[in-house]
Amino acid sequence: MGHKQWYQMTAEDILQTQQIEPSKGLSSEEAERRLTEHGRNELSEGKKISPVSLFLNQFKDFMVLVLMGATLISGLLGEYLDAITIVAIIIMNGILGFVQEFRAERSLRALKELSAPHAKVLRGGIVEQVPARELVPGDLIVLESGDRVPADIRFLEANGLYAEESALTGESVPVSKHTDALSGDEVPLGDQRNLGFMGTMITRGTARGVVVRTGMNTEMGKIADLIQSTESMETPLQHRLEQLGKILIIVALALTVVVVIAGIVHGQEPYGMFLAGVSLAVAAIPEGLPAIVTIALALGVQRMIQRKAIVRKLPSVETLGCASVICSDKTGTLTQNKMTVTHLWLGGNILEVTGDGYDPHGDILQQGHHVDLRKNQMLRRLLQVSVLCNNAVLVEDKAAETKRKKQASEERETMWNIKGDPTEGALVVLGAKAGMTHESIGGLYTRISEYPFDSERKRMSVLVEHQGGRMVCTKGAPDVLLQQCSYVLWDDRVIPFTPTLKQKVLAANEGMAKNALRVLGVAYRDVKPTERFDAEEDVEHSLIFVGLTGMIDPPRKEVRDAISKCRKAGIKTVMITGDHQSTAEAIARQLGILPPNSGIALNGQQLSQMSDDELDKSVDDAFVYARVSPEHKLRIVKSLQRKGHVVAMTGDGVNDAPAIKAADIGIAMGISGTDVSKEASSLVLSDDNFATIVAAIEEGRGIYENIRKFIRYLLASNVGEIMTMFLAMMAGLPLPLVPIQILWVNLVTDGLPAMALGVDQAEKDLMQQKPRPARENIFARRLGWKIISRGILIGICTLAAFIIMLQQGGSVEGSSLVKAQTVAFATLVMAQLIHVFDCRSSRSIFHRNPLQNKYLVLAVISSLVLMLAVLYVEQLQPIFKTVPLNWMDWIIVLVFAGIPTFLMGIGSVMSKPSKRKQMRYGSAKPVAR
Repeated sequence: MGHKQWYQMTAEDILQTQQIEPSKGLSSEEAERRLTEHGRNELSEGKKISPVSLFLNQFKDFMVLVLMGATLISGLLGEYLDAITIVAIIIMNGILGFVQEFRAERSLRALKELSAPHAKVLRGGIVEQVPARELVPGDLIVLESGDRVPADIRFLEANGLYAEESALTGESVPVSKHTDALSGDEVPLGDQRNLGFMGTMITRGTARGVVVRTGMNTEMGKIADLIQSTESMETPLQHRLEQLGKILIIVALALTVVVVIAGIVHGQEPYGMFLAGVSLAVAAIPEGLPAIVTIALALGVQRMIQRKAIVRKLPSVETLGCASVICSDKTGTLTQNKMTVTHLWLGGNILEVTGDGYDPHGDILQQGHHVDLRKNQMLRRLLQVSVLCNNAVLVEDKAAETKRKKQASEERETMWNIKGDPTEGALVVLGAKAGMTHESIGGLYTRISEYPFDSERKRMSVLVEHQGGRMVCTKGAPDVLLQQCSYVLWDDRVIPFTPTLKQKVLAANEGMAKNALRVLGVAYRDVKPTERFDAEEDVEHSLIFVGLTGMIDPPRKEVRDAISKCRKAGIKTVMITGDHQSTAEAIARQLGILPPNSGIALNGQQLSQMSDDELDKSVDDAFVYARVSPEHKLRIVKSLQRKGHVVAMTGDGVNDAPAIKAADIGIAMGISGTDVSKEASSLVLSDDNFATIVAAIEEGRGIYENIRKFIRYLLASNVGEIMTMFLAMMAGLPLPLVPIQILWVNLVTDGLPAMALGVDQAEKDLMQQKPRPARENIFARRLGWKIISRGILIGICTLAAFIIMLQQGGSVEGSSLVKAQTVAFATLVMAQLIHVFDCRSSRSIFHRNPLQNKYLVLAVISSLVLMLAVLYVEQLQPIFKTVPLNWMDWIIVLVFAGIPTFLMGIGSVMSKPSKRKQMRYGSAKPVAR
């Protein structure tokens, strides 16, 4: 074969190269030999990981090891309930991670299902059906409408052949196939029209071809190999939590050791200090953090489902929050994936067609006014020919309607679909909008014969019989159709088709094509009853030209607003499609993706000629990529990642799966998406709507901010506990808190309030801020300062209340030390419960309504009840070493508990103007990409 590609070779070259006779095919012996040489025609799943190993891998995470250590400490302390809770958390996280990874590895199994189970093959001169996995290079196979292509084949014969390749190439409509050799060394996959690819579907016509690639050597196999070799990205949340866990355990253990040593040096009992130190360590390490993060994400997932997004991997919700680029497929995501006639050209006039998708409700307008079908013979004839010269059927999608009727708000909406070719379907819908359907005119016309569309003639004709005689109806490519027309319907009259009028038609065709419309011409002629036809040429001559129909896969209505929101949020939208560049650019301009005076569009051929360094230099300026292959999509994603972007990649086809898996977050379409793309993704859009991605980004940003809120709350509270004990030991004071009180504070304040922060409402300006850096430290944006400063204040105020009570002496309820420890215990709990409301805002407690989060209010009330039970239930007092407090004690508790929030709130209010000014400046200008 030399350096020639399969598409460059003639049919004779193919037969000679494969050493086969076209009348006999391979012999059984030769087929067996080639099967041994090339292997089975199936996709490899690569190296498999056993389910046991996959499960055990979940327990190698650093935070899980921290949890195991906390379990051991809790067990040694006799806190068996706490130990059981931690073990449950570990197992729950392990099972969750195992399920997610196990499901993700099913991508290749789903890919395998796209391979044809059987194929009709010519062997030894006999056509027989064999399992597709037994096909070998050189096999001669037979294909017809409805067959799935079983391997990569080079066509030898093609009769009106069309193939649906959108899952592989991104082409929005079925493409015609032929047998001619192609020239050029870098022909894009979508333009290799003499090849058929494994997993694609034959939608029309018949063919014979030679198998040239099988198994992992096919284009589908290349995608499978890309999926295997592409590593899933660690999410920013996973990275930051691991980082946080290491910091926490080192700092907490170091401070705990210092507290224990200081207490012993100042005369405290070693055993008591050891217990206090261990209790402090358990309290200081927020072992509930992974669980609360999981719960916050899970609750966010429930909200996402309500907004039409299904999350397959929990951390991916947060990852969306820092997305800086969305790479979106065009067909079905930005557009409706429903070819729709939007413009007509009749007798020199442009008519607009309204309506949405396949819905048969719409209007035909001229200069904004309704066109009366009864008074416009040209329009009536165009619709008549369009419906008669057509094999598509408009049907009501009952399954979709039943599903929708379960939702009261959509009960009256009817879903429609097309059976047949999408282009013909667009014409059927056009006729239905004017009340002209197969049913309405079917009784008046009877089809006698059909001359199907093929890639050489580029037109289709039908001969119909009606009460007044017979008529030929023809549609096709305008430039080809004009050559068969001798007359034209102009101003409702049939007149000779002069060169001047033909030039007007060609100019109109060119103008519509420049607007990315797919243009079809419509013509007809009356036939005498005695006229006989032996070939297409006898039918398609002396036609009367009627007009042009311009159709397009229209953009979704809500997408333009969604892209505008992305721009305001500092997120760049990039269109990646297999369609032609002119079509892609036109849609991108309509949607506002391609800036009017800046930004570039690249095609697959240009990408193939660019090195990675050249692509990296251009990737920030490129907004549209057209005629791309799966390898191109993967290169684009990796280039953006090298430039520091967090990339969200959307798609629905097999060709999108490698890029979806490689992206920071992969998004698949739930309706039109293949199983392969869904299994490779982290997020599935149940409505296939780009606007849902914007909702997901907003949700992701909100979830991450909520995670920061409860980390701020938990760690400030833990710092307060450590500082209380640390300062007391440094000052040589008695223990302000006994071990059981430390554990109780940890249980009462760390649980429900922190969880309630995880479902807090987002602040109003969330989508006006630029994306945060992917590797932003969890303590960035002054969070570390807020934690330390508030924790120190809580510790100082708690210790101050303890010292005051020690100085006041004893009371009738108990000794001086027990009373002081009880006051310190109550002050610490109250300071943390007040602080939780401050954590709701990045500014101050006064910035938001404290009663807005009802779950938080209930959680705080629950914690208060539990604290009061320890103080006032007699049976619990000996266990927790507490005594009841009077109203004077409560004044001390509340004053000192409120001081940290009061002081920090005053500081925030004083600096409020400058901060607000900075926020407005930061959010007013979109991030330059």
